[in-house]
Amino acid sequence: MRGVAWALREAGQPIAGGDLLISNDVPMGAGLSSSAALEVSTAFALLRLSAREMDRVQLARICQRAENEYVGMRCGIMDQLVACCGRRAHALLIDCRTLEIKPVPFDESSVAVVVANTMVKHALAASSEYNRRRTECDDAVARIRVLRSEVKTLRDVSWPEIEQLVSTWPENIRRRARHVTTEMLRVHAAAAALRKGNFVELGRLISEAHVSLDNDYEVSSVELNLMVALAKQIPGLFGARMTGAGFGGCTVNLVEVNDAAKFAGKLAKSYEEQTRIQPDVYVCRASDGVEEIT
Repeated sequence: MRGVAWALREAGQPIAGGDLLISNDVPMGAGLSSSAALEVSTAFALLRLSAREMDRVQLARICQRAENEYVGMRCGIMDQLVACCGRRAHALLIDCRTLEIKPVPFDESSVAVVVANTMVKHALAASSEYNRRRTECDDAVARIRVLRSEVKTLRDVSWPEIEQLVSTWPENIRRRARHVTTEMLRVHAAAAALRKGNFVELGRLISEAHVSLDNDYEVSSVELNLMVALAKQIPGLFGARMTGAGFGGCTVNLVEVNDAAKFAGKLAKSYEEQTRIQPDVYVCRASDGVEEIT
């Protein structure tokens, strides 16, 4: 909260003080963007208390700056943008370079999102390894720029373009580059599948993403992999993957809407039988971004 107030003032917003009471039902440290939710709601409240308005994309950037510079976490802007600009019954296709946001209809009469919390969080690994992954991606870009100076980030190249270069790279740098470049393709393919209502294809892409996050980005965990494996044994599933920074936290499951409640119960039971840990499992809906409730 202090970081948000600092970032608002650094952005030239003369905010006033206020007494804030925080009530929360987003599990902390579970990879469900609880930090972004707190940042955005705090910033929005401080602006309202100061009778000030702000463009929502700019608000997301300020909240990201609080986390990057005040806290020291090199996070991107996706979570903050979703918290600011979410739209009911839609997914968001976000260009993190231009900050262009394209809402994509999400047919909640056909499919549901089921979030399963492993109740395990390897906090030290998640905080330090997230920044390490960013550094490794920067390393990959630096190696590519030796031959192609126009490349600024990994989004400027495809995996086939750089595959021939990686034979001399350290294995971890090679894997990070492969995950990022292939994941960008999956994102656009997933948006296209969602627009067409092709949930089988969307589920395949979601599951493929988890394999890449586990094998190439190496941010999954035993518990996350178990939760995904158990989900695949339950009828109604289209696809499952981890979400968040990794090393514990939650999985996201795309499920046939009529099977969602039964799926959630079976997944919780199976995971508890395997681990003796009782997970939290939620059937979720896409909702609007931050707003004042009166």
